[in-house]
Amino acid sequence: MQFKKWASMGFIFALCFMIISGCSTNNNIKEEPAPGKEAGKTDTATKPESDSKQLDPVTLKIMLPGDQPKDYEAVKAEIEKRLADTLNVKIDITYVPWSDLATKTQVTLAAGEPYDLIYDAPWLHMNQMIAAGYYEPLDELIEKYGETIVKTRPQKMWDANKFNGKIMGVPLGIFMVQGHSYLIRKDLREQLSLPPIKTYEDLIKYAYAVKEKFPEISPITPAGSDAEKGYSWAAFRQNDATDQIRPTHADANSMVLYYKNNDGKVYNMFDQKDPLIWSWITEARKLYQDKIINQDVMSIKDWNGEFIAGKSAVIASRSFIYEYWQHALLQKNVAEGTMENVKLLDITPKKNIINFQMDNFISVPAVSKNKERAIQFLNWANEKENYDLIEHGIPGEEWEAVGDDKYKDLTTDSHGIASFSLIWNPVHERFPETDDEETIAYKKFVGDGDNFTADILTGFSFNGEPVKNELAQYSAIQSKYYASLLNGVVDPDTYWTKFQGEAAGALKKIQVELQKQIDSFLATQ
Repeated sequence: MQFKKWASMGFIFALCFMIISGCSTNNNIKEEPAPGKEAGKTDTATKPESDSKQLDPVTLKIMLPGDQPKDYEAVKAEIEKRLADTLNVKIDITYVPWSDLATKTQVTLAAGEPYDLIYDAPWLHMNQMIAAGYYEPLDELIEKYGETIVKTRPQKMWDANKFNGKIMGVPLGIFMVQGHSYLIRKDLREQLSLPPIKTYEDLIKYAYAVKEKFPEISPITPAGSDAEKGYSWAAFRQNDATDQIRPTHADANSMVLYYKNNDGKVYNMFDQKDPLIWSWITEARKLYQDKIINQDVMSIKDWNGEFIAGKSAVIASRSFIYEYWQHALLQKNVAEGTMENVKLLDITPKKNIINFQMDNFISVPAVSKNKERAIQFLNWANEKENYDLIEHGIPGEEWEAVGDDKYKDLTTDSHGIASFSLIWNPVHERFPETDDEETIAYKKFVGDGDNFTADILTGFSFNGEPVKNELAQYSAIQSKYYASLLNGVVDPDTYWTKFQGEAAGALKKIQVELQKQIDSFLATQ
């Protein structure tokens, strides 16, 4: 569970916002029966097709992001014990570091390696992998074997997370939108005699105060890798923007093409610089020049680790609240260190526009020889007791339940084998018993879809096949410039001109194709 909330790359990260977190939303989301089945009927999807014939043994190969948890082998053994008399499945999980995730997963799929389940996300390369034919459509498999998968996700989630009208991955989420915040050192704020931070301006004031009083600590450490460019300093600002600026379906991790105003138009920063986005970029430059942003940002692979090591005072977070293990690890490095999350999302009902698309998916590669068993396993994993085991680990040893929707950790080590990357659903998710009232309020807000205004592009998916060469060309060029520009490492005017000179032609073709598909989609609504 160590990798649970860094995510969602959203993590991923997910923040990439999401991504992408946790909220007490179980009372807001009702379980829905699978298509063609009545609510309340027994789910038989995870049982052998014949009680008299044991299924042949299968080992499912799974690829997920993050580091292998310390209790992986113990949880794996318990999972396989529970499955022995039913699905007869064993699991073999490969964990991939976040910094290598985009390359490793793409190479794995292109090589046709025999994986049965693999993590992907719109902010990673999901649209491109679908266009290349690497994923199996899951509609029929889920209808036959996925009753629990279906009923643990609200209909809005299913409707908004199809690709070209098909289910190309099980959507993974516990909110309607990824939670995001800034994780800061609370002990430093208190030593500086500053009040709790409520605005972005307060956050920057805190960062400058840290630089003055604690020169050995880098005030801000954003993400510097291209794979996590959504967590570059200027890029992360869009998560709290009241102007509703957001990335497009063509590149969910970049704002060179962007949407705004919920008008169905695709805007291009190369045609005209949006004043707000450009102000974020120029501010990042000032912060870097003032040595507020970590001077080594582009060479640091683990920006979260910088914070945990006590070397940084502010990082972007894919969650509204820090994890138990983060606090424990910080205190191993800094005995007096404490932390808190600064949440800047405006939680006024209907003010935020979202398309209900999840930041995380689990897909079945087309080359898998165990597609049916993979979906049966996911269905089993989405049952309450199994969900708890996979996310939290061995009950009574590493954690204990607090009622139906909360938990208490019994150790400070990472435990459980996966969450956002394999099973997340809003019905069975538990939340820390230590959540404060503000965090609970934020989680409840983002867990209720009625609090948001629906994007007019909800349900739209982009088919990148007509411009696949331009997408590849643009991605390669963007990787040279984007994170450096949005972290303030280079002069904005000079490097933007270079970036535009190399990339504008390919991006214009992508913009035109995306707008064409959007116009066609809106004409049918």
